[in-house]
Amino acid sequence: MGTPPRAPYWNTNVARHRGILRAVPQGCTRALDVGCGDGLLARRLAAVCPDVTGIDASPDMTALARAQHADAPGLDLLTGDFLTADLPEGAFGFVCSVSTVHHMDFTAALERMRALLRPGGVLAVVGLAREDGPADLAIWTACAPVVRTAKVALRARGPQGMPEADPQMSYAQVRRSAHRLLPGVRYRRHVLRRYSLTWRKPRSP
Repeated sequence: MGTPPRAPYWNTNVARHRGILRAVPQGCTRALDVGCGDGLLARRLAAVCPDVTGIDASPDMTALARAQHADAPGLDLLTGDFLTADLPEGAFGFVCSVSTVHHMDFTAALERMRALLRPGGVLAVVGLAREDGPADLAIWTACAPVVRTAKVALRARGPQGMPEADPQMSYAQVRRSAHRLLPGVRYRRHVLRRYSLTWRKPRSP
């Protein structure tokens, strides 16, 4: 496989793509991008994995993705509800999602992703959460200047029409729920107002 193409634009979601690409397990042959949006991450995954599926609930976004990435070999872009879409369980060596889980029921989304992974497969989620309490607000106050500076310096932008939703879960709620649903998950909180979850599915029950 080749080198992932350079991103044509930057924002706080694209900033996490490099970490997601690093999480793809060696020898992975099939990957799934949940909430693929305009297809940028799915396209980049297709450079390191021969069979990539991207799914998004927005017809406008998947239409944009197909228009921009129809030439990418091994890339299949679907429109539909991830929670009910006809996807093969236990078939994917890598499942990822960027800033999408807060649009769905958190537990249902992680349970579905877990079920779709093959044993030994890796799950990588980047999400949004809300600040809750003095500690969270102190962290946000400290990070806000960095976020603003990065957005200005790197001319943050993204595709028009991307659906938006406010996160309902706090960082603490995300962390607790993730550890319950994905025993051994690695949870990290990032400066650019994101958290990440990385988990490898056990090879045996």
